[in-house]
Amino acid sequence: MTGYKPPYVVDWVNHYAGTSPDKVATIDLASGRRQTYAQMNERVGRLASYLRSQGLKPGDRVGFLALNSTDVLDIILATWRVGGVILALNYRLTAAELNYIIGDATPKMMFYDHEFRTVIDELKSMVDIDHYIGFDGLGGTSDMETAIAGAVPVYAREEQVITDMCMLMYSSGTTGKPKGVIITHEMIFYSHMSGIAPTEATSRSVFLTIMPQFHIGGLNITSLPAISIGGTAVIMRIFEPEATLDIINDPELGITHTIGVPAMYNAMRFSPKALTTDYSRLISALAGGASVPRELVEWWYERGLVIQDGYGMTESSASNCLATRSDVPRIVGTSGKAVMFTEMKIANEDGSLVPRGETGEIWMRGPAITPGYWNNDKANEESFVGDWFRSGDIAIQDDEGNYTLQDRAKDMYISGGENVYPAEIEGVLYEMEAIQEVAIIGMEDERWGETGCAVVVVCAGHSLCLDDVKAHCGSKLARYKHPAHLVLVEELPRNATGKVKKFELRLSVPEILASRE
Repeated sequence: MTGYKPPYVVDWVNHYAGTSPDKVATIDLASGRRQTYAQMNERVGRLASYLRSQGLKPGDRVGFLALNSTDVLDIILATWRVGGVILALNYRLTAAELNYIIGDATPKMMFYDHEFRTVIDELKSMVDIDHYIGFDGLGGTSDMETAIAGAVPVYAREEQVITDMCMLMYSSGTTGKPKGVIITHEMIFYSHMSGIAPTEATSRSVFLTIMPQFHIGGLNITSLPAISIGGTAVIMRIFEPEATLDIINDPELGITHTIGVPAMYNAMRFSPKALTTDYSRLISALAGGASVPRELVEWWYERGLVIQDGYGMTESSASNCLATRSDVPRIVGTSGKAVMFTEMKIANEDGSLVPRGETGEIWMRGPAITPGYWNNDKANEESFVGDWFRSGDIAIQDDEGNYTLQDRAKDMYISGGENVYPAEIEGVLYEMEAIQEVAIIGMEDERWGETGCAVVVVCAGHSLCLDDVKAHCGSKLARYKHPAHLVLVEELPRNATGKVKKFELRLSVPEILASRE
């Protein structure tokens, strides 16, 4: 008998081209392009043929810098067909920031959207990449379309096992240099399997991608799962609130699944169309990337949209825990229970379990968790204890097993010896009619060590003062949690995935407060 060997990687597109060739696989909203699985299989095959002709070998990295499009899916699946590794690049980064990532990942080829031609021109003098391939994301004339036009499709997949690396995604780098998260075929497979039951996904599902495809949420919660289960992936080039509501309202598209960050749902609710859109076809509307305010979930629930709060990381292929649709709004404010193939615990610093109802750090393990960081032994030593990955996220677990995120450990501050978690305060302040968006940060204080500052975007037609904020906190929060400062801003600084850049606020807000003195 032979020893155990991990399963081989399956080519989704080639499989469904055989079983359901006429099924619509992808819809590109910006260009109107549609592909059946048979058509997608041929296009992916032509791209795979081109990659091989340029000398791409198994394990070589292929980067993409692009707005959302079905082309991105074609590039990813073609790269995997020949055994390559995708490098997903954040298009919000500057050439100087991309320089570090590209130097660390060393891609052999780079696909880029014409939107970013200027950035690519800057990069060419900084990095060593063999081939640059431009495309417009709309199916128009480009180097990519010319290159694959006459290529003979490759349908046979390079033999790989599911534990092989297939993607690199780099952390946002808010503290120190970005870290390259290794993502394997196994991680993607098990994250998809974990999501099927709680989101009620089937081959009849139509997934709408509104988050960026360079992000684990946009790519691995909507774009890739649609193809892996034989459904339809509908791709929006870039998020726009009113256009998104129009897409959800379109019965011909029949959107059943999507995911957005809380800021996206918040932006959509300020559109008049939020009150007239038909949400009845949406089976699963997930929210991730940040804690979802109770008030936001309840506002949408009253209007027929059930938001399922979830929690995931790039390091867990976005697969940790999720509130089921049937639990909303009963358990609003939590991220639900752990999904099937991810084991989680709330732990002390030494890894021992914290009693339920008490605060600790989320530790996780399982086949959907990264095996480590690329070229970064120090980060691996700091983040792994045996087979457990330390998330750096603070949470509590209730008696039913639901996880409630408190905050990132680095965002917590200590006031008068007490731990304060900004997300808890933000959730309370979102109840105020005058507040459109809010972020809480810790500020140095001579008496208490640190106190809170509320950085607020006020709704049009409203005003707000610190006394209003403190009055609202009232008996809802202990006094040491009440913000001691208030700063009003036009908008909160956010990264490409919608997370507030609190490190920027911690730099800018003290100057604003000092200018008042």
